[in-house]
Amino acid sequence: MNRFLATASLTFAFLAVAPGAHAQLVEEARLGIMQHNICVIDCKNADKEDGPTVEGELVFASPDFFRYILSPRPYALASINTAGDTSYGAIGLVWNWDFARNWSLEPSLGYAIHDGAVASPFPQGSPESNAFSQENVLYGSEDLFRTGLAVNRDIGENWGLQLQYEHLSHGQILGDGRNQGVDSIGLRAYWEFGG
Repeated sequence: MNRFLATASLTFAFLAVAPGAHAQLVEEARLGIMQHNICVIDCKNADKEDGPTVEGELVFASPDFFRYILSPRPYALASINTAGDTSYGAIGLVWNWDFARNWSLEPSLGYAIHDGAVASPFPQGSPESNAFSQENVLYGSEDLFRTGLAVNRDIGENWGLQLQYEHLSHGQILGDGRNQGVDSIGLRAYWEFGG
């Protein structure tokens, strides 16, 4: 949890100073509401955490050397759960492909640190452990991958709306044991700087 708080504090400090101090690097700011822990395919964990979450994100200009991987833009994101369940901070890359006038598709891949439960604090198989597991998503690792897919709709000259789906999980790569993960979906508004 201390790693999450440190990461979230640094992210928020950066969010506070970035638009003024580094406006030439920040291309876009986003803010929205996500419904946390929705049922997509495996629904046995979909009722363990509540929401919604409030997300703030900054998207940066793509460095020149990223042209070899289709010019993704780096992002920094903070997601705060309003029900007191899992919140997280993430960094990663986002690609954007126009598919019609004022419409684009946006896949993303990133790394997140969260404050949710990693494992039960009680001995495995005990009644306390079983009860804890019934009420909490057990992520299996403090480090998670964040994958996302969004559909963007430009509304005005500098702003638009985004329907965003995201998945947090470690995929049995970063942690041991449990890998329950969580899915979220929501609507975010975005503002493009200097557009």
